[in-house]
Amino acid sequence: MSLKAIAAVLGLSVTTVSRALNGYQDVAQETRKRIEAEAQRRGYRPNAAARRLKTGRANAVGLVCPPGASPLSGSDFSDMLLALEHHLAGYDINLLLLTDKQQNPPALTRLLRSGAVDALIIGHTRPDDYRLHALLQTDFRFLTLGRSDLPATYAWFDVDHLAGSQLAVEWSLAQGRRRIAWLGSEENSSRARDRRQGYLTALGDLAPYAMAAVAPTRRAGYQQTRQWLAEGPMPEVIITDCGALAEGAAVALHQAGRAAGEDAILLAGWEGLPGDAILDHPIVAIRQATPHQAGEQVAEMIVRLIEGAPPETLQTLWQPWLQLPA
Repeated sequence: MSLKAIAAVLGLSVTTVSRALNGYQDVAQETRKRIEAEAQRRGYRPNAAARRLKTGRANAVGLVCPPGASPLSGSDFSDMLLALEHHLAGYDINLLLLTDKQQNPPALTRLLRSGAVDALIIGHTRPDDYRLHALLQTDFRFLTLGRSDLPATYAWFDVDHLAGSQLAVEWSLAQGRRRIAWLGSEENSSRARDRRQGYLTALGDLAPYAMAAVAPTRRAGYQQTRQWLAEGPMPEVIITDCGALAEGAAVALHQAGRAAGEDAILLAGWEGLPGDAILDHPIVAIRQATPHQAGEQVAEMIVRLIEGAPPETLQTLWQPWLQLPA
């Protein structure tokens, strides 16, 4: 279907139709919507190569994550990625997965200069993130998954990790449990730090029973829990900062006969147990929005950023909640 046919039906010039469908901002919004609706009805798709030449856009967004980061191997992150990719495709924007193999600002600079992407999504944000330092010295568009300690003048999407851990501790204390252990990951991310700080903040004047920073794996969660069970006095509650650690802890509790009954040690944790967990175990899950909702939200934010919305207007903090076992 040609631009000429769409223009004739709507009583507009071919130039106006072309500029609206190719992303130019000098077409009135109401007119643009009419054109896009008619084009969609007729199944019209603009030529991607011609569109790039006219607009100077790559029609692509890069998602930057370090290899080996725990979110990359999690099912929730994979589901979020699929939703993000699907939603961006509705805007004819491709999603490219990029890995920063080392702290290498020159490599990041070369990527930006290449024009291969219109914006970046920075995953696994660290408290003092070299990638953000480099990007803030440019005018390139980017959005972070998580926040850093840098001045918040950039676009970001995050969950209130501190508040979620506080909810779990407050629930534990309400059950009359005071020996509350924290089983967290050792990774250098703002997310891991804030979840741990929420645990400490909620305890107030109560001293932490035990704290561990280990690899975010089932094996590490299992081994650390076994160690606590052997030392005594045993914890009354174990709170984990990711699903893999929670599953490892659950296996150790089952083997020790501490999963149910009067001697049960309560288990709480971010994200609950993984979807492919090998056993069922009652857990107080610290929930956030579904991966699908998060993917759609991030997609909408990055599209608005590409269209020129000020970064400081694109900052979203979602609140977590507790899901008690049935």
